[in-house]
Amino acid sequence: MIVDVRTTRGERLGRVEIDPTARPVRVRPELSDRDLFLDWDGAIDDSGHLRSCVMCDQGRLYRSRTLPQVTPFVILLAFAGAILGLLGYADRPVILALLVVVLVIDIAMLLFGRTRLVCYRCRSLYNRLPIARYHKRWDPGIAERESGSSTSSQPTPESDS
Repeated sequence: MIVDVRTTRGERLGRVEIDPTARPVRVRPELSDRDLFLDWDGAIDDSGHLRSCVMCDQGRLYRSRTLPQVTPFVILLAFAGAILGLLGYADRPVILALLVVVLVIDIAMLLFGRTRLVCYRCRSLYNRLPIARYHKRWDPGIAERESGSSTSSQPTPESDS
């Protein structure tokens, strides 16, 4: 799995690649000058899925969907196609073909979007790993409880000032 490590304040510390079967004890993100110690106790469930955050001492996780970087451009093309349709130009073969191309690109973007896990507490992003069904989408109630709970000292770069 690939983890984009962040502090509890949302600052990016870098990206690390972790093998969950090896369960390394410490990692050093590329933008950090010190090692981070990982807490694997109870973080992996019986089927090998990540249950909780290993960066911030058992923070809860939610699932999030990523979309390709071309998404805003395709949204603009779809709006332009809708305007052309409202103006009555959608009956022309060239315009109709362009609208079909935009539709195909839009469907392809949905198919190629990946699901990742995000920690409520430290906001670290977990990519390229199998995700268990019990991880739900972002919940504001859980987010409020997690942000109000005591934050651990990890990963926070006190010496980065």
